[in-house]
Amino acid sequence: MDENKNRYFIKLAYKGTNYHGWQLQGETPTIQLAINNALSVILRDKINVIGCGRTDTGVHTKKYYAHFDIKNKLNNSELKKLTFKLNGFLSNDIVIFEIIAVSREAHARFNAILRTYKYYISKRKNPFTQDTSYYLFGDIDVSLMNKGAKLLLNFSDFTSFSKSNTQVKTNICKISKAEWIENEDQIIFTISADRFLRNMVRAIVGTLIDLGLNKITLDDVIKIVESKNRSNAGYSVPAKGLFLTEVQYPENLL
Repeated sequence: MDENKNRYFIKLAYKGTNYHGWQLQGETPTIQLAINNALSVILRDKINVIGCGRTDTGVHTKKYYAHFDIKNKLNNSELKKLTFKLNGFLSNDIVIFEIIAVSREAHARFNAILRTYKYYISKRKNPFTQDTSYYLFGDIDVSLMNKGAKLLLNFSDFTSFSKSNTQVKTNICKISKAEWIENEDQIIFTISADRFLRNMVRAIVGTLIDLGLNKITLDDVIKIVESKNRSNAGYSVPAKGLFLTEVQYPENLL
């Protein structure tokens, strides 16, 4: 980083239905492109925001962080005004909660120590959640799915749930939480880890749904993970039910 520049974190959320994920893809509509363009116009400088991680097309976030660098040092009042202007410039699909001054070394992606995703399944057709949940018809054994989810905590290599041909150095992840909760209208999967592979959560959910429908057994879940072969795992559930809900950083970073 240029020592003459100041670094700021953006805390935001977005509905991903109308976007091709976070990451820049030329002029294809993405969240990163939208925020880059908005900040560049407002600050009259070419701005490139760095996000805390990728999200696929159609995936949503309830809490997301990104950072950017500028020459000016902004006080709290100026940061609040910038937040207001940025919200006015962006579409209703994106909300900026706040902009925070951080140290020059703080990094939205590399300093994150825990990420949490939730996947929402609707038990009945609902026109008000059709963009934000996956409608699954029929009875499903949530108790069995929870047993399968707990098995994941015993493993660290999740190649079986990773999208093929991704440019990552390792498929090792430390999952600290994986559980299902059922209420009257929905079944919700929560999973937390230090990092996630591309498509990992959606593939895990698809596999655990197969378990809940008695298409596979608990022993099969173990064999799937140990095989390190994506073709052995279940289908990838639709992106629209997936939310990044939490990103945690070391104390005193923000």
